[in-house]
Amino acid sequence: MGIMKRVQTIFQAKANDALNKAEDPRQTLDLSYEQQLENVTKVKRAVADVATARKRVEIQAEQLKSQGDKLAEQAKAALAQGNEPLAREALTRREAIAGQLKDLEVQHASIDEQQQKLEATATKLQSQVEAFRTRKETIKATYTAAEASAHVNEAVSGISESMGDAGAAMQRAQDKVAQMQARSGALDELLASGALTDLTNTNDDIQAQLDKASATSDIDAQLAALKASGTTNELPAGTSNASSEAPTVEGN
Repeated sequence: MGIMKRVQTIFQAKANDALNKAEDPRQTLDLSYEQQLENVTKVKRAVADVATARKRVEIQAEQLKSQGDKLAEQAKAALAQGNEPLAREALTRREAIAGQLKDLEVQHASIDEQQQKLEATATKLQSQVEAFRTRKETIKATYTAAEASAHVNEAVSGISESMGDAGAAMQRAQDKVAQMQARSGALDELLASGALTDLTNTNDDIQAQLDKASATSDIDAQLAALKASGTTNELPAGTSNASSEAPTVEGN
């Protein structure tokens, strides 16, 4: 296959694919239905034309019969007057008219037969068009339902994809929150241990160590006092322990 032939085939295939995508079966069916209605209309017009021709033949035949009857009366009148040659002429013309009538009868029978065939064809076409119309509407409804279902499926698929993206975004947010919480906890531990300097505290690191040592000495003193007293219900005065006796509330 030559290059030009292949290029032509490719373009034709792409054009057919584009036409298939652009074609709406419902519109195609409606167009086909309109064309069939036009064909039925044409056949009905042909029936009307044949019927008109048949009617003209009938009118012509009636006229010829009238002329034949008139010639017969004229032949009688000519014989009554003793004019045999005139009577013969009238009868000769009447005979010619009889021949024309026979031809008209043959023509009339042919036209009548043609009319009956066309009428039968028109009736058959009309039935087929009505059946096509019913089928067409059924196919259109089915196609519309299928198209709507496809759109719904596409929407559901899009929602599923969006939910998947939203789920991934939520998971990332949760991971970041957990990371920030862990970082904050680690910073609190480092600040508490003194490994990091708390910039919000006005005391320097030496003062912090002194305060820590003082707090430890205070606890040691309280512990020694407890051991000396031999009971855990009495604490030395001035202690800041949270287990100190609560003030007595007087009753009413």
